[in-house]
Amino acid sequence: MDEAQILEHLLELAGEAGMKVRAGGSGRLGDDLPPVASGVCRVRGELWVVLAEGDGLLIQIDTLADALRTHAAQFIEDRHLPPAVRTFLDPLGD
Repeated sequence: MDEAQILEHLLELAGEAGMKVRAGGSGRLGDDLPPVASGVCRVRGELWVVLAEGDGLLIQIDTLADALRTHAAQFIEDRHLPPAVRTFLDPLGD
């Protein structure tokens, strides 16, 4: 399974877990601000995962996996997932 397929699986899981995901935003928000980066935040009580276009696939995968581990642990624990996807969700082999 390649990185693009892993990202697609994680995007599906995030959606099923009720997370909002937004991809894009490769530039800067202003001259004095750092470039846009992938991350997780809450907006009006909803969990959002922002995937910056300028970040590589591995960074986007890590961002989504971290959001799922942190905010949807029970949801992903009971799911049957491909081993390649599970590796990112259980990095210590738990």
